[in-house]
Amino acid sequence: MKRAVSVSIGSSKRNKAVEVTLLGEKVSIERVGTDGDMEAAALKYQELDGKVDAFGVGGADLGAIVEGKFYPFHSVQKLVRYIKQTPVVDGGGLKNTLENRAPAFLDEKIGDYINQRGRKVMITVGVDRWGLSKSFSEAGYETVFCDLMFALDVPIPVRTMRGLRTLAALLIPIVTRFPFEWLYPTGEKQDEHKPKFQKWYHWATVVAGDCLYIKRHMPLDMQGKVVVTNTTTPEDVDFFRKCGIKYLVTTTPVMEGRSFGTNMMEAALVAISGKGRSLTWDELNELLDKLGFEPQLQELN
Repeated sequence: MKRAVSVSIGSSKRNKAVEVTLLGEKVSIERVGTDGDMEAAALKYQELDGKVDAFGVGGADLGAIVEGKFYPFHSVQKLVRYIKQTPVVDGGGLKNTLENRAPAFLDEKIGDYINQRGRKVMITVGVDRWGLSKSFSEAGYETVFCDLMFALDVPIPVRTMRGLRTLAALLIPIVTRFPFEWLYPTGEKQDEHKPKFQKWYHWATVVAGDCLYIKRHMPLDMQGKVVVTNTTTPEDVDFFRKCGIKYLVTTTPVMEGRSFGTNMMEAALVAISGKGRSLTWDELNELLDKLGFEPQLQELN
């Protein structure tokens, strides 16, 4: 049996392990959270290096991919400094392959509903999900990218891909040198809920992006909205339901009641490939087509 392990600096409350069969290959998928302790995560990688088939980096990104170019987050790179043998991925490949399919999936499944309410999408951090951002823009959605709000607490929206490119060019060289916890909630901070930027949540028909980012500032009155995200626990789904979310779309498959992060699922694909390295986007797309992976739709209200 293949084994893929995601070591996350996020909360251990979200830990989960399942066994699945992908393309006839059994694979154990496991998430291990370290509650914000980056050194504990680094040591867990060291402990398991060479003993598992693939690693995922959870609760953080090794870098940002903008227009195909990789910009490393310097504070996160130390997480993987002890890894010598096992291939490691942070989900960037699936963010630019599987997630690109979400807008077309929405049109196929609930296109009439979205068109009636307006093709308007709020993306929490567009630079973090470049493929998703670009695909919504190309699908004719009116877009609001909230990178300045969620990453820097500056209440200024970015409305176009051109603006997002300009923002990325200006800020990526700077913010990639920030401590990662300045940009993304880690450990116990992942459980905080502080409604903010409600104007844009209410403006949008679709709210898309990282689940923790969406939940962190989401107002409690979200009747009729559509959420597009990846990692969801049963508790996350219950929260969205109570807030009035109409449809929840997860870009990664739901397994035993929850969807795993892109890093975890990409690690699983690396494991079953048997190549002993990270996969190219073309290789990932080929595997996704063979597996028939597509976003999953849940009607919550």
